[in-house]
Amino acid sequence: MHPTWSWLELILASFAAGVQNALAGGGSFLTFPALLFAGLDPRAANIASTIALFPGQVTTGLAGRADVAGSEGLSFRLLLWISLVGGAFGAVLLLVTPVSVFTRLVPYLVLFATVVFAWGSFLRKLPNNGTKPALDRHFAMVVQFCIAIYGGYFGGGIGILMLAALTATGLSVRVAGATKNVLAAVMNASAVAIFLVQSRALPWSLIACVAAPAIIGGQIGAHLLHRVNEKVLRIAIVCIGIALTVGLFVTK
Repeated sequence: MHPTWSWLELILASFAAGVQNALAGGGSFLTFPALLFAGLDPRAANIASTIALFPGQVTTGLAGRADVAGSEGLSFRLLLWISLVGGAFGAVLLLVTPVSVFTRLVPYLVLFATVVFAWGSFLRKLPNNGTKPALDRHFAMVVQFCIAIYGGYFGGGIGILMLAALTATGLSVRVAGATKNVLAAVMNASAVAIFLVQSRALPWSLIACVAAPAIIGGQIGAHLLHRVNEKVLRIAIVCIGIALTVGLFVTK
């Protein structure tokens, strides 16, 4: 580990990651590079980030559970099971393949998700009663399964991807935000379980340093999710997506 100020930097990045995960996702884009700077290799940093952010995702999901819902023809229970299985599959994939493969895809995935969410928020006409949502039931299931696999493998930007997918199924941004928080915790639950069993010599001091402030930040983020004006929230999510995309392409 680097000097004392680096611990403070890691704590601040983790707190911001907790807030960001609750609002729009993408918190691992803060903790992953922070853990790299702390001296971990990319694979270890990815695993440590997933484990450390998991408790915050659970508490954030519980804080917003009253707003969790499925969409028409796609129950929340079904989304939960899809996320659980997909997350486990992605975690196994991470352990048997190089992490660099998905790392190279991340900027394009976040860019695509941001464009889709911006279109769904500001350009797409909202469907009238009785009309079908942009994503039908079966395609939405496939999309969520792919997101869950990616979430278990690397996870950066899964919140924005899920927001894009869930709002395209007809959910409001506030309900989609609460739902994606729970689904993120579910898909990471299976990944964390596999990492704990298969990974050796985990850096528990660094994991604890990330987990505690991320939990606090997640609670603040969940609080803001209930109180921020929905239009402002949509604009903020798009801005976060643009910032993540630019940052990822610059550092690619």
